[in-house]
Amino acid sequence: MTARNAEVTRTTLETSVTVHLDLDGSGKAHIATGVPFLDHMIDQIARHGAFDLRVEARGDTHVDDHHTVEDVGITMGQAFARALGDKRGIVRYGHAYVPLDEALSRVVVDLSGRPMLTFHCGFTAEKIGRFDTQLVREFFQGFVNHAAITLHVENLYGVNAHHQAETLFKAFGRALRVAVAIDERRSGSVPSTKGSLSG
Repeated sequence: MTARNAEVTRTTLETSVTVHLDLDGSGKAHIATGVPFLDHMIDQIARHGAFDLRVEARGDTHVDDHHTVEDVGITMGQAFARALGDKRGIVRYGHAYVPLDEALSRVVVDLSGRPMLTFHCGFTAEKIGRFDTQLVREFFQGFVNHAAITLHVENLYGVNAHHQAETLFKAFGRALRVAVAIDERRSGSVPSTKGSLSG
């Protein structure tokens, strides 16, 4: 099978982000974004998605974490799009339910070539430590826009905001793992009646 990996560097006046990704890894992760809670969440994607993932970022976190979180999402989305190539032979769709104590989340993904995010999470707190819970949506929006995928993210219920967020990221990793998997029955064909998943 052709290697499905990518390296992307994205630099702006606000951030510099580098992502190394192997879709067919074993869950090895090295994450250093300067935003500790984001590091923890991206580690969940790698481990539960079985992706080898290295993310390094420098950003204007002295101002706010927003630019770094969004730009990490963007760069990771670009890396996933590049690693997937023309998407021949993939399963395409994936979904997962993940619990963590009292919290339960559902994520459904279509590697459609069309960016669309539906996000429902009523966080019970505005902050998790120093991390603004509004930034969870910003991460997923950046990823979706640049990976060109359809993504439905929903926390069904939960009391602890950390648990709510963690179930979202774990479920995202699990759903992606299913969607990017190679379907041996497809014989390398693109899983679309259009013959293309480029939009």
